[in-house]
Amino acid sequence: MTRIAVVGSLNMDLIIQTPRLPSPGETVIGREFITAPGGKGANQAVAAARLGAHVELIGRVGADDFGRTLRETCTLANVNTKNVLIDDTAATGVAIIQVDDSGQNTIVVAAGANARVTPADVDAARTAITSSNALVVQLEVPLVTVEHALRLARAAHVLTVLNPAPAQHLAPAVLALADIIIPNESEATRLTGIAVNDWASAESAARALNHNNARAIIITLGARGALALANNRVIRVPSFPVHAIDATAAGDAFVAAFAVAFAAGQDLDRALHEANAAGALATTQLGAQPSLPTRAELDAFLRQESSR
Repeated sequence: MTRIAVVGSLNMDLIIQTPRLPSPGETVIGREFITAPGGKGANQAVAAARLGAHVELIGRVGADDFGRTLRETCTLANVNTKNVLIDDTAATGVAIIQVDDSGQNTIVVAAGANARVTPADVDAARTAITSSNALVVQLEVPLVTVEHALRLARAAHVLTVLNPAPAQHLAPAVLALADIIIPNESEATRLTGIAVNDWASAESAARALNHNNARAIIITLGARGALALANNRVIRVPSFPVHAIDATAAGDAFVAAFAVAFAAGQDLDRALHEANAAGALATTQLGAQPSLPTRAELDAFLRQESSR
């Protein structure tokens, strides 16, 4: 069984559906309000587990109802949470999400306990990381912790997958620790200074990011699909046509599906194909973790698309 370690965030998502996203200073009357488990770390861990991987999650939650719910949700999804610590001094992270009728969203995150995940937490989970086929990290926990986890995995010859989200500048030394780098358009723009808005600009940004010769740079392009650069080969992966309801966690589904497939020995093209399908499926339901596909759902979708 493919083993995946994830160092990252756990948030409770507070979601409001709205006809359109408000402009600054504007009040818009929304519709349904729901709470759903989220956080990029937890999302990617749950997504990988639903696709059949053995998953260990390293992070923190507060000693509150949200924290208890998030740990329970991960456990029910077969994610090992023994390294998800309960922090008595900080609240569980929350994300306030607005989703419009086209499926686009805005997200504001209060990090809470996520901001207290430390390199010592990573060291305590050393075996979970070094015994994995891949380590997956994002940027919703402190950068010093992310860098420490990447260094630990790299020293153990574990595949390192960096999802540089939310967007921020990263030093070349941090990027050099990642075998696979998977940003979206805005994250690639922030990392490179190149405005990514089409295939050509995505390729330029991927080449700019590849100065450390990562095994692959993969830029997700929303409704367009994804572009990958590996060994100077450019791969364009068009999106699957689906009725999008909520784009929340589509990127997380993509990252997790790619990590699971590639770490299991699938070639780059197949891993990208599965990741693109998982990301598309995640847009068809409201909420982050509720939208993440299972292995059976992903395989059925791929069979359906191949028969078109």
